[in-house]
Amino acid sequence: MSTIYYAGIGSRATPPVVWQVMREAAFEFAQLGWVLRSGGADGADSAFEAGCVLARGQKEIFLPSYRFNGNPSPYYSITPEALTLAEAHHPKWERCTPGGKKLHARNGYQILGFDLHTPSTFVICWTKDGGGGGGTAQALRIAFSEGIPILDLGGIAQDVDSLRAAVDSFLTANNL
Repeated sequence: MSTIYYAGIGSRATPPVVWQVMREAAFEFAQLGWVLRSGGADGADSAFEAGCVLARGQKEIFLPSYRFNGNPSPYYSITPEALTLAEAHHPKWERCTPGGKKLHARNGYQILGFDLHTPSTFVICWTKDGGGGGGTAQALRIAFSEGIPILDLGGIAQDVDSLRAAVDSFLTANNL
């Protein structure tokens, strides 16, 4: 069986109850040998990474710059190819600052791996009201364009049982 990579991403404003479920899911995914891809930001990214670390799982944390948010990940180089991919999926690229462009470019790695040719199997995220907004929207646009299944927990009732059930149902529906 090939390696399962998943993108565990989302808003910095992820509510604590969702953070808890993300952490638990990442722990379980790590125990299955699945590899987390995330971005080192506060909120959802940190929840997934915490669960993965707790289970001593494998992770690829893609940063827009060296030691972003204090994260020691070695994945902090932004290639011209990642910038080109980001530009192709961002509706207002010309308005982005150089730092913003790097943040958006790292999202491509979360979805397609550092080589930009090894897609994540699925994405689990949290965005406000499940609307797919904020900085996470860039990663979701890329995932959508690649046909990668997405579960946005922002559109689910914000209680532990409903969130856990949504994750289980999503995994079952995607034969995982």
